[in-house]
Amino acid sequence: MVAIIPARGGSKGLPGKNIRLLDGKPLIQHTIEAALNAKHIERVIVTTDDPKIMEAAKESSAEVPFIRPGHLASDTASAVDVYIHAIENIGESCKRNKKFMVLLPTAPLRTAAHIDKAYELFVSSQADTVISVKEAESPPNWYMTCSADGRIRNAGFAAAISPVSNRQKYDRYYIPNGAIYILDYDLLKEKRTYYTDNTLPYIMSRLESIDIDSIEDFEYAEYLLSKNKSR
Repeated sequence: MVAIIPARGGSKGLPGKNIRLLDGKPLIQHTIEAALNAKHIERVIVTTDDPKIMEAAKESSAEVPFIRPGHLASDTASAVDVYIHAIENIGESCKRNKKFMVLLPTAPLRTAAHIDKAYELFVSSQADTVISVKEAESPPNWYMTCSADGRIRNAGFAAAISPVSNRQKYDRYYIPNGAIYILDYDLLKEKRTYYTDNTLPYIMSRLESIDIDSIEDFEYAEYLLSKNKSR
């Protein structure tokens, strides 16, 4: 299976984060190495608009067969369009295979083992797509909004359950963690969605699911990596 790593240069939350050094190597290199070490990944493709990211990706042994066009590198660009563009520009064999994997470079604690297990779940279950998730930290009916007059209001999620009930009374809820997406080219092209009635979750722990968007996230990831090395 081909792995697509999308990494644009214009991050606002943490400028230059994709090539910022994490544990001594560019952030994107952690994802590239995980993909290269996964036994079910045949090609690792980075799609980027940034020459510095391109250089770092190539130095890490990923392929960068094209420059992502500017209209697909803005804050408002659709991720679906980015993935379709990538598949359509890396050869007919990938388009024929239909299925591909997306690995966001902001999830550095996702490993080759996670990638292989997600792929094996996808194959054994005959799923349409597989999305990695983590358990949500809070049940949805705990969420509140603040009204114009400054008063707190229930946000309206699962409002039938009392917002002061114990956590143990709730079902488990999950949210995508950005680490692994196994997607379908035809589904994206026609329906522009990752999800069908036959989409399966690949569940990861919260610590494995860290998604870097800020300097605090970056420092926490640094801490977790150093802690793992000391074991």
